[in-house]
Amino acid sequence: MLARIYKPAKTAMQSGKAKTHTWILEFEAEQARSIEPLMGYTGTSDMASQIVMKFETKEQAVAYAQANGIAYQVIEPPKKRKAQPKAYADNFKFGRIGQWTH
Repeated sequence: MLARIYKPAKTAMQSGKAKTHTWILEFEAEQARSIEPLMGYTGTSDMASQIVMKFETKEQAVAYAQANGIAYQVIEPPKKRKAQPKAYADNFKFGRIGQWTH
């Protein structure tokens, strides 16, 4: 049973970074999902794939996996993007030659 330890990405729905400060330990699925023929629901008999554990730090997640004998893979988050400050007034400043104007 292999577990992934990762930091979740920022949601695309909003610009905030809520729920991205924790590390998640999640088990890989050992069995393929099956489609129930009558209703079309997707299901599995693998209960471990439904477990998601949250930790404050990567070290806590790794320590938990090692203490319980769980094989794990750490996926490092990408580098943080540097925010470029922009102002609405920059759209009208003098010297915007060759760019879209109002």
